Amino acid sequence: MTEQTAPTTAADSPTTGEPATPRGEQTRQLILDTAMRLFRERGYARTTMRGIAQEAGVAVGNAYYYFGSKDHLIQEFYTGTQVEHRAAARPVLDRERDFAARLGGVLHAGVDVLTPYHAFAATFFKTAAEPTSPLSPFSAESSAARDASIALFREVLEGSTARVDPELRPELPDLLWLAYLGIVLYWVHDRSPEQAKTRRLIDGVVPLIDRLVGLSRLRVLRPVTRQALDLIRTLRH
Repeated sequence: MTEQTAPTTAADSPTTGEPATPRGEQTRQLILDTAMRLFRERGYARTTMRGIAQEAGVAVGNAYYYFGSKDHLIQEFYTGTQVEHRAAARPVLDRERDFAARLGGVLHAGVDVLTPYHAFAATFFKTAAEPTSPLSPFSAESSAARDASIALFREVLEGSTARVDPELRPELPDLLWLAYLGIVLYWVHDRSPEQAKTRRLIDGVVPLIDRLVGLSRLRVLRPVTRQALDLIRTLRH
């Protein structure tokens, strides 16, 4: 069950456009860091805003001032990991033009960023996997982080030398994002040392995706590509 959001007003909401102070940003980051630690130690469901405030050494009202609920903390976590993912992927995107090399580098960078949260991921995923949860990667609340991730995979494609079926090209970043979600789901359940199986999965699936993208331009396969795209578009509505 989602923890109730504390009511805010224009006078006490941090989203009113008032400039943030260094002390305020420090407090905000302290609350977020404390929440992430408690989520890892206790699990998402057992962690409360009151408990976060107590551990951070701030008033409960102060915690709610910066984050209206636990869901807001997780959305902030989503945003932060997207920023880290893009930064971690930057070297390979600046260096490589081969589509497979770019895609593999970005997928591995995503796992690198998520690795410190592996112990916490399994308990959190139970909440995020609920279709009606605002923490779902498909929810309206997660749209900003989702769009940022898709934009990263769009950069993978646009900066590469890959030759792609023109009709598939605009849809491919979304499909790559879905593939990334599948890899993250596998990573959540991966109990191999340092999630080595997830790394092998990435190394195995990237050449397959690269091959399929290249084959999409073949005339003989275009009817199959069109059918797949029609299905994707139907499922969106």
